[in-house]
Formats: sequence, C-alpha cells, structure tokens
Amino acid sequence: MFNYIKKRIKSILERLINAKNNDEELLILGKILSNQQYLLNFKKINDYEFKIFSQFGDDGIIQYLIKKIKIENKTFIEFGVADYLESNTRFLLMNNNWSGYVIDGSIDHINRLKSTKWYWQYDLRANALFLDTKNLNQEIEKTGFINLGLLHIDLDGNDYWMWESLNTEKIKPCIVILEYNSVFGKDRSITTPYDPKFVRSQKHYSNLYWGASLKALATLSKKKNYEFVGCNTAGNNAYFIRKDLITEEIRPVSIEDGFIESKFRESRSPEKKLTYLRGNERSDQIRGLIIYNTEAQKEEKI
Repeated sequence: MFNYIKKRIKSILERLINAKNNDEELLILGKILSNQQYLLNFKKINDYEFKIFSQFGDDGIIQYLIKKIKIENKTFIEFGVADYLESNTRFLLMNNNWSGYVIDGSIDHINRLKSTKWYWQYDLRANALFLDTKNLNQEIEKTGFINLGLLHIDLDGNDYWMWESLNTEKIKPCIVILEYNSVFGKDRSITTPYDPKFVRSQKHYSNLYWGASLKALATLSKKKNYEFVGCNTAGNNAYFIRKDLITEEIRPVSIEDGFIESKFRESRSPEKKLTYLRGNERSDQIRGLIIYNTEAQKEEKI
C-alpha cells in the first residue's frame, strides 16, 4: 500500500507542476491530501481536515468519511451555497465526480455559478429558491435522489426547522452536515424561532442571532436515527452518520466531547461594521433575545 501511495503522489506532483490554473492546482493538491489519508490513523474526524474549496477544513473530513462509510449513491444536496466558489461539496463534485444539487436564495449567486467555465463539466444542478418548511420536501423530491450520499444544511437561520421537517424516510442521507451556532453554548437545546422569511443580517444587527445549538441539532438527529460523530475544528459544522452505517472506525461521540467553540469573530455593529467580539462577549451581545427551547417546547430568553 505504501509503495502504491508513493507512486500516486509522484504522479500527482508531476501534474501539479504542469497545472495551468489555480483550480487545477488546488484539485491536484487536494488529491494528494486525500490519498495521504490512507496512511493516517487518527481518532477524531477533525484530525483529517484540509481545505480546498471549503471555508474551513471540511473538505478533508468529507474525504475521510466517504472512504470509511459504505455509500451506495454518490450524490449530494447542499443548501445555502452562495455562488458555490467556496462550499463543502465542490471538492466532492470535482475530485470524486459525485452528482449534486445545490440551492441558494439569491438568483445572482446561482447565475454566477452557472456562468463558471467548469459548470458544464460536472453533473451539478443549481436552483435559486428561498427554502421554507413548506417547499422543502417537494424541492428535494424533484432531484430524484434516493439514499442520498451527503446532505449539508447551511442556511444561517432556520436550519433546525428545515432538518426537522425533512423527510429522511425518502432520501435517507448517509452523511449529514449541520451548521450549529456555538455562541449558544453546548448545554442548552435551543434554536431561533421559526420564521419563513428569516434573514440573519436582518434579525439582529450583531449577526450572532441565528440557527441552533449543537445540542438541539444532535438531539433531533438522534430521533431521526443519526449519530453525532464530531465537529470541524472551526466550530461551526457538526457531522452526523445514519445509524446503520456506524462502524468501528466512525463512532458516535458525546456532545461534551465533540463540541468545539468557534473562534472566528464575525460580530457586527448597528452600522454593519465588524466589531471582532470574542468569547462570552458574543453571547452577551444577544442576551435577552427570544429563543425556542426544543426540550421544553417553549420560547424563552437567551
């Protein structure tokens, strides 16, 4: 195996030297990093991180998981992709030749994606649509994807409610990536109340009032027969595996062990300027706002 990997890396390095554009260089580098994972034996999924097109190290986590989990259909769906230049499934599309369907609320974003020089080269469909709990399942059923390989929900708002309403009996994703708001902490099972027109930047000037806590998402996922297996190092994406696909190498972890607090500083002032709040300064900024407790099933204050 080691000699095989050495030959593969040598071949890829030769291609890297001859690469003609930045995307090609990134893809070749990603191939090297993905192949290198066969030589590694870490305990936590975030130890396998690397970044090619993802915002943080999620490309590496995804590559590791698809090597370890039996996935029948190489398909993905991702919500909230902007123009898709930076996303968690683009490397999966280009490196592994998966088929995908992506959705964003902005028609400008989707038009930019469709105008890229590489859009025609892959089996990728894109749609501009503001998703809500009423149109979600109908939109997913249009894809024709059954036993989906990977689902990523990144809506910066109604993530909990969309995941709750998704019919997992039909599409049955193998891997689910859910964005969580670590500012909400690890102890409370809370989410922003459902609003079909939720826009993060308009809900509160701080840009910190959105989404759900890890505990809320993990508890809901458990009810849907998905096990929490860890978070990325950046502390914004949580990974869940369908219960029947859990293996000796990919095991469930507790919220206590798996929770990672985010360190990126994206808070804003009322004038929409970055304020770089950190630690508890962030939760103090949204103290007193209304939140929904998913365990008590009632609204309360942060």
